[in-house]
Amino acid sequence: MRIPRPPRRLAPCAGVLLALMATAAPATADDTGHKIIRLCAEGKPLGGFPPSAYAKALKEISPTTEEYSECGQLIRQAQAAAAGGQHSSEGGSGTGLSAPVQATPAEQQSIADAAHSGSAPVDLGDGAVHPGVVHADVASAISTLPTPVLVLLAFLLACLLAVGGGFARKRIRGGGAD
Repeated sequence: MRIPRPPRRLAPCAGVLLALMATAAPATADDTGHKIIRLCAEGKPLGGFPPSAYAKALKEISPTTEEYSECGQLIRQAQAAAAGGQHSSEGGSGTGLSAPVQATPAEQQSIADAAHSGSAPVDLGDGAVHPGVVHADVASAISTLPTPVLVLLAFLLACLLAVGGGFARKRIRGGGAD
């Protein structure tokens, strides 16, 4: 019984694919911004970093983490403590160094109007907000992917087209099934 071997033209594709996967890995595992975000997500103390590290963490924090957790606020508080020379030992417990920022009367009025307006557009000063409308710049998932991942996807698509085209050409020319 003969064991079928994969076509030789797949070997270069596999080699390039492995090289691309190696470049798609994170540059450094001990990046301070990611370390601060990870510490916050685990509920551990955020103190001991310079203010620039907190600024880097705030740039790197994902919108989902910012929206659905207290990490953004906690990192800002730790940054303010580090800038002021205080030592922050707080974690993700929600106990902050400063009082939460209160909404201005105009903002409170806008929030109340939004709650009572239903599905009508609400003007918040910077422009109208239309409930249920997702703008194209927010909805584009491809533009948020890192460049190495986009390159990898393009390469995989090209390999798929090359291999599929070869099989189709062989079948059309009468080469039969593999």
